[in-house]
Amino acid sequence: MFFRLSQIARHLSQPTLACSHVTPFSSTGARLAGRIMASSIADRNHARTIHTAACLVIGDETNSNYMASFCFSLGIQLKRIEVIEDDETEIIEAVRRMSDRYDFVVTSGGIGPTHDDITYQSIAKAFDLKVKLYEEAYSRMKKLSKRRPGEEAFNWDEESPAKTAKLRMVELPTDDSIPLEKQFIFPRDDLWVPVAVVNGNVHILPGVPRLFEGLLDGLKPHIMPRLVDPEGKGICRILISTPLPESAVAPYLTELAKKVESQGIKVGSYPRWEKSRNTVTLVGKDQKFLDSIAPEVAENVKGRIVQVEGEDDDVSVDQ
Repeated sequence: MFFRLSQIARHLSQPTLACSHVTPFSSTGARLAGRIMASSIADRNHARTIHTAACLVIGDETNSNYMASFCFSLGIQLKRIEVIEDDETEIIEAVRRMSDRYDFVVTSGGIGPTHDDITYQSIAKAFDLKVKLYEEAYSRMKKLSKRRPGEEAFNWDEESPAKTAKLRMVELPTDDSIPLEKQFIFPRDDLWVPVAVVNGNVHILPGVPRLFEGLLDGLKPHIMPRLVDPEGKGICRILISTPLPESAVAPYLTELAKKVESQGIKVGSYPRWEKSRNTVTLVGKDQKFLDSIAPEVAENVKGRIVQVEGEDDDVSVDQ
């Protein structure tokens, strides 16, 4: 037995002979397998029902309020808003994490022509993709770009630093295994700016508020079929203005929240600093049920139903 074990040990310790008919699993094969797996993940993300959302704000621009309103109107739960610098490492970490955890991810900012606009390159690196010129976007850019007052005529056929800068905005993260129409969306006919969709659920938008809002609204037809409520009725909210402090209404609202939780209703209370009235909110998807309980809630908090927070700030408490 000892002899046999020694032979085996010596055999295993010898260097492996090169054999022309044996091909090891190369790094190229590993990358190909990884790419196939990533493609399947992207397909799954692209098709899954949208329950949750996240917004990654890159740089100084912020469009989080509009994103919150957009999600609220469609009944999507906006779970996270994160603001980071134009830093490649931070972008890579954040976008990977959000893509993994949330159904619908929107990034805002960092896709302009300057050196610090690194969103496209960073997100491409996050998902092991190449950055390629998207010809349709380039064609639309040339067609729809307008000359500003005082700006010199631009020659698209001549190579120049200005042209290089413009091309940065249409060199996009591209997955060769996925059809281009699933990766790039033009939500507005009057804008050349595309929304690049990476890993199936990361939507890259500009930080300029006017463009962000227009493109985000333009995405509605593309995401509506994937909503929990395909009709897009969204979430309903009733505001109740009360003169009572939070401490006075807390016991009642706590009990109310327990009673209506099974109906999918959330009860909230929000102080309004240096104002005479605070706000109680009832939020849910069943407008009829909300309407049925709102008068009773208003009575119990000695308040009144309002359309806009603060609209009755001039109303006296005794009225």
